[in-house]
Amino acid sequence: MTERLTISELFDRRLEYPDLDARRRLVRLVGIDETKERLAKMLGILVNPSGPRTWAKKHHPDAQVLLDYLERRPPLVILAGDVGSGKTELAETIGDAIARQEDIPVTLYPLSLSTRGSGKVGEMTRLVSAAFELTLDAASKLQRADGRAAGGVILLVDEADALTQSREDSQMHHEDRAGVNAFIRGVDQLAAKRVPAAVILCTNRLSAIDPAVQRRAAEIFTFRRPNPEQRHAVLEVPLSEAGLRPADIKRIVAATGEDGAKPGFTYSDLTQRLIPTIVLDAYPDRPITAARTLELAKAIRPTPPFKDRTT
Repeated sequence: MTERLTISELFDRRLEYPDLDARRRLVRLVGIDETKERLAKMLGILVNPSGPRTWAKKHHPDAQVLLDYLERRPPLVILAGDVGSGKTELAETIGDAIARQEDIPVTLYPLSLSTRGSGKVGEMTRLVSAAFELTLDAASKLQRADGRAAGGVILLVDEADALTQSREDSQMHHEDRAGVNAFIRGVDQLAAKRVPAAVILCTNRLSAIDPAVQRRAAEIFTFRRPNPEQRHAVLEVPLSEAGLRPADIKRIVAATGEDGAKPGFTYSDLTQRLIPTIVLDAYPDRPITAARTLELAKAIRPTPPFKDRTT
């Protein structure tokens, strides 16, 4: 008899919301407010369908078919786009917005890289199936008789193209195909049971995701490198705190943009490379200056774009 896998074996960790640190991180994801709002609303409906029912009772009491279409959408969302564009950060923090919006606790299960297995026959299928079984079990315990969820569960799959690669690839290994089939069955089972659970896939290569997985997505959100307005939104507060003037910040924003063959900075280039570099360059014995900040911005090489080859 096969021993059932534990949560710690399947998931990197569990994140519980609401959470103050997640809220701070989510607020710092500037320039994508519309995406944050749409994603929070969509996931909120998936993990707590009583919200739309209450809304319909008030505004459209006879809209049964309308609600049925909404509630039957598969509980799957895909976040796709360039590296460093904020996909994973948003996926790891959006649970806080949902928890506060729906006034329920939300748990995030980030799928462990080990879930992809070591290539042994049947291993990936077993691991993926076990991940969905545990997600379904946790979500089922949160269902209540009145239709309002007592909490919600989100299953996060980062670098999803490695797990849900298209089965149309002629060189795809049989075990990988079986793993994709298990993933699709898992999504379908969550949808059929209508439990308060949702699945988020993050990928740099949307074209590599199996078409059947893409068809099941309630929505695909596309992420791109920040434009000048978005870069300014990221840099304005920290650089203003350092005493830089608006004109100085404007020049630095321009220096972090696309220039010929050089791509523009990603969100992570700005927040994890440029801003810390500015601080460490001045620390511990001199202040941050506009001239030096501009010099550093021009010297940093942005992360190369990820090439998503379409078939």
